Amino acid sequence: MDAVCAKVDAANRLGDPLEAFPVFKKYDRNGLNVSIECKRVSGLEPATVDWAFDLTKTNMQTMYEQSEWGWKDREKREEMTDDRAWYLIAWENSSVPVAFSHFRFDVECGDEVLYCYEVQLESKVRRKGLGKFLIQILQLMANSTQMKKVMLTVFKHNHGAYQFFREALHATEAISTPPEVPSLGQLGQSGPLETGQPDAGVLLGCGGEGSGTVSPCGASSPHT
Repeated sequence: MDAVCAKVDAANRLGDPLEAFPVFKKYDRNGLNVSIECKRVSGLEPATVDWAFDLTKTNMQTMYEQSEWGWKDREKREEMTDDRAWYLIAWENSSVPVAFSHFRFDVECGDEVLYCYEVQLESKVRRKGLGKFLIQILQLMANSTQMKKVMLTVFKHNHGAYQFFREALHATEAISTPPEVPSLGQLGQSGPLETGQPDAGVLLGCGGEGSGTVSPCGASSPHT
């Protein structure tokens, strides 16, 4: 465990995990022309943090309210402003934020991981490849910092997000759920979620070598 924590600590000491990949600091495809930066939450302007929270609430509040966790402004804002939080922010014309990812370098189930809490896009920049581009950046940063995998939690009833992340992470799922985590169901490789818990979440992950994995460990709250 000491070696695992050492890798996580080293990643969190970086000034800019994206610095090694300058070509990924710009996305100019499908009619978009955005710049991308990576910062700790402490390095963001308060207005940018407020925008990220408001966008998350707009996009996700209904999904949370349909789940067993519900939506709580205070708890979500505390999660998004935790000292461990890192952000990828996509800027249009270098001044207007249009998409972001909140992630952390952390230990999950004994493994060093890059945990993706959010990928949120303004409606005007969706379906243009930007979301998948942000996931690619997360995978690159996970590899460069020697994280074992990228992980995230998806609502079982959010089928669009589930399919998006499944494709983006190249995940081939075979969940084996421990009995102490009843909120996680089983998902076969062939397609949609088959579970008696429609409001539960599933953990998706992709290993650093490109082999898809799904963690059997539970999460206390959904992260995306």
